[in-house]
Amino acid sequence: MSAMLRTIRTLLTRDAGRAGATFRIVFADGRTCRSREGEPSFTLVFRNRRAEWRTAVFRHVGLLESYFAGDVDIEGNLQLAFRTGMDMGLDGPPAGLLRLRNAWHEVRFGNASLAQAKANARFHYGLGTDFYRQWLDLPSMMYTCGYWKEGTQTVEEAQRNKMDHVAQKIRLEAGERFVDIGCGFGGFLFHAREHYGAYGTGINTTTEQVQWLQGEIARRGLGEQIAVIEADFREIPGQYDKLVSIGVLEHAGRDQLHAVVRAHADALKPGGLGMLHFIGHAGVFDTEFYIRKHIFPGGWIPSLAQTIEAMDACGLEIVDIENLRRHYALTLDAWATRFDARWDAIHALDPQRFDERFRRTWRTYLWSCAEMFRSPCGMTHLFQIVFSKGNVDRERYPMSRAFLYR
Repeated sequence: MSAMLRTIRTLLTRDAGRAGATFRIVFADGRTCRSREGEPSFTLVFRNRRAEWRTAVFRHVGLLESYFAGDVDIEGNLQLAFRTGMDMGLDGPPAGLLRLRNAWHEVRFGNASLAQAKANARFHYGLGTDFYRQWLDLPSMMYTCGYWKEGTQTVEEAQRNKMDHVAQKIRLEAGERFVDIGCGFGGFLFHAREHYGAYGTGINTTTEQVQWLQGEIARRGLGEQIAVIEADFREIPGQYDKLVSIGVLEHAGRDQLHAVVRAHADALKPGGLGMLHFIGHAGVFDTEFYIRKHIFPGGWIPSLAQTIEAMDACGLEIVDIENLRRHYALTLDAWATRFDARWDAIHALDPQRFDERFRRTWRTYLWSCAEMFRSPCGMTHLFQIVFSKGNVDRERYPMSRAFLYR
C-alpha cells in the first residue's frame, strides 16, 4: 500500500474505536480495509486518485469535497456516516493547508463590506421561495431552529411553538412596534400580527426574499401593519419597543460581531426588550470551513462569551439564556428528511442549479449539522438570549420563568 493510502487509512480509522459503527473503505485501485472487525454499516468508495489526494491533503474537508464532486460515494446510511465521523473526531480544528484556505476565504468573502455581506446572503438565501417551500414548514417557512416541547410531532408545530416562545419571552403585546432583524420569509412578522396584535418591521438584506415578502404582505392586505426594509443588519432604521433577531449573528462575520450587536442596541428604545436567537460556540473556535466555503460564505459562529461581551459593551443587560441545541438536531432531521423526499421536485425547479452536486452538498449540510447538534461532545449550540436595553426592573419583566409555561 502506498504512503498516501496509508495516510488515508490512518486518518479514517485511527479512532474508530470511539465510534459506534463499523465501516469499510474501498480505494480507487480496488484495495479495501475496515475500520474494525464486524459487519460494515456503510462503505466509503474512492472513485479515483484525485479523491485520495484531496483527502490526504485536506482531511475531512477533502473527503467531503470529493463526495460533492462525485469522486467519493457513501454507500449506506449517510446520517450514520456523519455521526461516526464526528464520534471519531474527524471534524477537528483546521490545520496546515486547510487553515490557510480558511484564512484566504475570510480575506475574499468576509462581511466587512456591505456589498460583500449582501452577496454572501444572496448566495444562500436567494435560492428562491419555491426551493425553500419544498422542505421548510408551511406556511411560515421558518428557516431557524424549532422548539420541540414535549408532545411536538411535526416541524410545523415546532416552528409555531418557537414563534410563541419568542413572543412570550419578550412580552410582546398588542399595539407594540417591533423589529424582526433577518426576517426571512416573514413567518414571525405574520404570526406576531395575527396572534399578538403587534406591528412588525422586517430587516432583510436578501433581495429575493424582500421582493417575495413585499408581495405577500400586499396579497394579505397588511401593508399598514407590516413592513419590510432591504438593508444590512448594521443599518437598522428607527427605534422599536421590542426586537427579535433570529438566526442573524452567525452572518455578522468574524470581525463584525460588535457592529451588528451595536446596531441591535441602537434599534431598541431605552427599557425595551429583545431576544437574540443564534448558533454559538461554547468557546472560541474556527467555523467549519466546508460550511463557509460551500453553504454560508462569510459566515462565522461567535462564542457565547464573545456575544455577551459585545452586548455588555452596548449597554444591554442579559435577562435570560436558554440552550436549544437538542431542538436544532430534531429540526434538521425534519428538513433533511423532507429535502431527500422532495428532491425530484427540487431538481425540476431548475435542473442546472439544483444538480447532483447541489444535492450532495446540501444533504451533507443538513444531515451533518443534525449530527453536530446531536453530538454529546459538540461545542456548537443554539442560544436564545433575552436582553433589556438598560437594567430591567420587576415591573417590566417577571421575577421567574413561570409565565412562559402557563
